[in-house]
Amino acid sequence: MNPRPLLLASSSPYRRQLLTRLCLPFETASPDIDESPVGNETAELLAMRLARSKAEALGADWPDHWIIGSDQVACLDDGTLLNKPGNHERAAQQLKRSSGKRVSFMTGLALLDSGSGKMQTHCEHFHAHFRSLSTDEIENYLKTEQPYDCAGSFRMEGLGIALFRQLEGRDPNSLVGLPLIALTDMLRKWGLNPLLQPPGTSSKLEP
Repeated sequence: MNPRPLLLASSSPYRRQLLTRLCLPFETASPDIDESPVGNETAELLAMRLARSKAEALGADWPDHWIIGSDQVACLDDGTLLNKPGNHERAAQQLKRSSGKRVSFMTGLALLDSGSGKMQTHCEHFHAHFRSLSTDEIENYLKTEQPYDCAGSFRMEGLGIALFRQLEGRDPNSLVGLPLIALTDMLRKWGLNPLLQPPGTSSKLEP
């Protein structure tokens, strides 16, 4: 299969920054989809559906591209979903709920060939074991980083690392929102090896 131009179906600066690590040229565009859970959807099924929907939503406007869709869902072991908190109060509630517990992160990944309709999908599992956090620790962390747009109410790449006592999983990039190891596997399967490409630069163009 001949490689096509890459499109990241996301407005997230975190995912864009991650994708630049592969040194491949790509563009970005924001898909317009409903991210609400459906019925008794599990965290994994929700993450996978949203990743596919993001890629498919841009297929018509970006023909002959490889479109990368990714979405992350966090949950406690009892199945409780931890969404993007949106504000300080909900973030504090989430971190109190996560304190001393294991939180699982399911990151759905889809790579759509908009020219042929072929798609590869994968769900990356990663687990974070939270420290037992005091109210002062939670409040200080939130005031420092204000991670209100992040699933689970933390930023892995910043002070958020101090919230954990242990991490489990093959790709810590998935905690930020884009599992680069799995994405590299997909690209190589279709004939695009980042290790054999000249360095590129990214740009953001929206139709």
